[in-house]
Amino acid sequence: MHMLKKIDLALQLGNDESEALKKEIDTLGARLTALQQEIKKAGIPVMVILEGWGTSGKGSLIGRILRYLDPRGARMYSITQPTGEEARKPAMNRFWLTLPAKGEIAVYDRSWYHDWMTIGKPWKQKEIEIFERQLTDDGYVIFKFFLHISKKEQKKRLKELESSKNTAWRVSGADLHQNKNYETYEKCFENMLETTSYSFAPWKVVSGMKRKMALRDVLSEIVTRMEDILAKVQAEGKDALQKQGTLPEEMQFQMAPQPKLSEIDLSQEMSDEEYWQKLDELQKELLGLTYKLYRKKIPMVICYEGWDAAGKGGNIKRLVSGMDARDYMVHPVAAPTSEEKSRHFLWRFWKNIPKTGHIAIFDRTWYGRVMVERIEGFATEKQWKRAYNEINEFEQELHDWGAIIVKFWLQIDKDVQLERFTERQNTPEKQWKITDEDWRNREKWDAYEVAIDEMIENTSTKVAPWHIIESNNKHYARIKAIEIVIEAIKNRLAEI
Repeated sequence: MHMLKKIDLALQLGNDESEALKKEIDTLGARLTALQQEIKKAGIPVMVILEGWGTSGKGSLIGRILRYLDPRGARMYSITQPTGEEARKPAMNRFWLTLPAKGEIAVYDRSWYHDWMTIGKPWKQKEIEIFERQLTDDGYVIFKFFLHISKKEQKKRLKELESSKNTAWRVSGADLHQNKNYETYEKCFENMLETTSYSFAPWKVVSGMKRKMALRDVLSEIVTRMEDILAKVQAEGKDALQKQGTLPEEMQFQMAPQPKLSEIDLSQEMSDEEYWQKLDELQKELLGLTYKLYRKKIPMVICYEGWDAAGKGGNIKRLVSGMDARDYMVHPVAAPTSEEKSRHFLWRFWKNIPKTGHIAIFDRTWYGRVMVERIEGFATEKQWKRAYNEINEFEQELHDWGAIIVKFWLQIDKDVQLERFTERQNTPEKQWKITDEDWRNREKWDAYEVAIDEMIENTSTKVAPWHIIESNNKHYARIKAIEIVIEAIKNRLAEI
């Protein structure tokens, strides 16, 4: 494709101060101002990223774009090197946290392509593709602009900045290195542009030789595309931008098949004496192992799902009793807030990913998308069907980062659930545990069982398999869960 070569920089000699150009920019800017309100009304989240050569004019261009936007619905992010805290999370974590809400616009001065544009630094092509595809499948609109200038023009601008005390600070060693090694960087940038100009998030290369012409070209692209998108939404409805979602063959997952819930034997028993003895021994062993995780900086994510009254809370309590409270965090997951519903469903879980050496325990998880949100109609068919692959990609990314992932489904039968519901309802100190929603969900047991079987079948991967815990007997379930966590940690430590 040679996207950079297609921009003939030598031809950019027009009058950058012409009245006609100024009027064109003013017209486009006014249209962008109006479009922002239409975007807000349609609930379309928009992301605009500016990449390019050092001194190509990204900062000034972003400033001009923001003048046309209501700051209450737009936010700018300047991406630099990750902080110490950010470096202890997955590479894409900090970018997930910047997602705009529906109807809002986020503008990025550099982006998740930051490392790619630094020679010799690792880049995350697969993670970037997943990030952009998942967002655009969910209705996000992503604009990607690269500002291109010649080596001669860059050198000229660097000298101009260095000539004044007020601007010399803006010239970094990286900028000078880039100009000195222009041809090497040009090949790197060309590879980046060609490799990541996806159909769902294409690159637009803009000449930065004349600043106002660059502004005109960027505004024109945003306005033209957004008018087309809004016309599509008006014609087809608010879900017009939602996609079914497809998974490239190279991203298919190795599965770890599990039995259906109806095939699980729930007859296991455990005496009080055996329980207390094993619990004490296992908790002591677990404590020592979690200290090793901390020293080795290995993160861990533990997921609890199960039927209402299956014993998730009690199971978690016994598990964390064998851990140092400084090393773990329990995240109870309820219905999403309005802020959470206005973004991709994984956004609220990316916020709670542990840093290296720490443990995150989720009491209910991202699997709500393919269970309660599916059954209760809170997610469209496109959304919950698409979620299987999105979840697998999410967990694969955590695994590739280095996290141990353990997922539990706590299984009980319908009779045991009724017994526990009745006990809760008739015991004053336990009544807070039972709600009308629990009884309503029970009436849909069969529908939920179908959804759960499909969930386990589609998301039990080799890197993040499901563990079905027989939970009619709470003592047995607690011991089994702790044993599985211990085994998972031992297996990872053995790999080091």
